[in-house]
Amino acid sequence: MKFAVIVPDGLGDWPVAEIGQKTPLEVAKVPHLHDLARKFIMGTVRTVPHGMQPGSDICGLCLMGYDPTICYSGRAPLEAANLGLMLEPGELAFRCNLVNVENDVMVDYSAGHVSTDEARILIEALQKELGTAKVSFHPGKMYRHIMLVKDSTLKNVQTDQPHDFMGESFEKHWPQGRGSELLIELTRKSRPILENHPVNEKRAHDGHRQANMIWLWGGGVAPQLERFKDKFGVQGGVISAVDLLNGIGRYVGWEILTVPGATGYFDTDYCAKGEYAVRALDRLDLVFVHVEATDEAGHAGFVHEKIKAIEQIDRYIVAPVVQRLKKEKEWRLVVAPDHYTPIAKKTHVSDPVPFIFAGSDVHPSSGLSFTEKAAKSTGIHLGEGYLLMSRLIRGWR
Repeated sequence: MKFAVIVPDGLGDWPVAEIGQKTPLEVAKVPHLHDLARKFIMGTVRTVPHGMQPGSDICGLCLMGYDPTICYSGRAPLEAANLGLMLEPGELAFRCNLVNVENDVMVDYSAGHVSTDEARILIEALQKELGTAKVSFHPGKMYRHIMLVKDSTLKNVQTDQPHDFMGESFEKHWPQGRGSELLIELTRKSRPILENHPVNEKRAHDGHRQANMIWLWGGGVAPQLERFKDKFGVQGGVISAVDLLNGIGRYVGWEILTVPGATGYFDTDYCAKGEYAVRALDRLDLVFVHVEATDEAGHAGFVHEKIKAIEQIDRYIVAPVVQRLKKEKEWRLVVAPDHYTPIAKKTHVSDPVPFIFAGSDVHPSSGLSFTEKAAKSTGIHLGEGYLLMSRLIRGWR
């Protein structure tokens, strides 16, 4: 049997006045998603356990079949894994955003989506100026980077996600707890280094936002995750432009499928992602396809970009993957966002997400189009998101 999971990150939304009090999903032209929803099972699933934050780390673990309440140890260690940074005992990883600030205000968590090439130069400058035997900075992609620190006393530091407080004073969101002084000191020291760097001088000259400070968050130690093949008996692979999802994939033993042109932004190559997913199913039992663009549109508050991204996913990923699966005698598919990223909120919320569960042996049909409202109306709800993967592998019942 062949399996596929398609994750339009942050797809879930609330009614938007600009488009007639409808959600982007309700407005988007998505014939393939609607067809699946009508013919198979549709419902809602809680991907954020009570008391946990609605991040792609928590929700990604859930959709991959792992209970975050048991195995979650922080976001950054998962991202670090995809950079080849496997943590030693007593070592912690922190997500290191390049951000844009003015005075004490967090203006942009992504520094105008600084390019990967520019960011690499800036992170290397931070390593040269602030790196020590204890602390090191490691470049990732665009605004997403990693800082490693050899100090187990920081394991209980509480940090806030920068995309949750844009437009607010970042000083009200400083890390708290034992060891937080180090993170605050490094953040403050990063500002003059970055503000005076030639890369940022050029960005300012060209009318782009400067990547003029770092923000450290999501720290943790290495997680303990059972290999996916040992847990479920199938071999999987992941397609994502985001280190976080690929990092989880590495920990669980999945193949990391690198797709040229996959950027994690609006300009990502949807067609290439679909093609690589189809090819992967020739040799793998399961392919997990993650698309970040819908989430980025939600964070930016760009409703029409979100609609466009949803339509591209339907046309270039859902359609070819379903066509490939149907060549098999036995197949199953799940389509589900990891969380909501409402245009009105511009950040993640914990609402249960809509899902489609389809397959050669799935007979119930909803008869409804794929929307948030319709998914709720079916009355089908899974309270523990990590069990959705078990149903995918072992059958709905």
